[in-house]
Amino acid sequence: MEAVEAKAVATHIRIAPRKIRIVIDLIRGKAIGEAFSILKFTPKVGSEVVEKVLKSAVANAEHNYDMNSDNLYVAAAYVDQGPTLKRIHPRSRGQAFKILKRSSHVTIIVKEKE
Repeated sequence: MEAVEAKAVATHIRIAPRKIRIVIDLIRGKAIGEAFSILKFTPKVGSEVVEKVLKSAVANAEHNYDMNSDNLYVAAAYVDQGPTLKRIHPRSRGQAFKILKRSSHVTIIVKEKE
């Protein structure tokens, strides 16, 4: 029998993907309770977003698939790059430097332990 998985996705998050990947790498493969405690005490800007997506994935697992939240773990977690906003910063002698404001798509998949 194939294991059922529940997932949650947050798109167009206005934080650069490399900043969120630092937080995502901390919780990948961990149990749900342990993942929440890690996110609670991680002083990174992306931890709030990742915690919100993880809560959504757990809620999806409980509501849609009748999974027990005590047996869940983070099966997969990844960040993809979203659209980039391009801005121009004026510099000396008429030059212009590009500022790239990057965004992210965060995906978390939870499964039940056998």
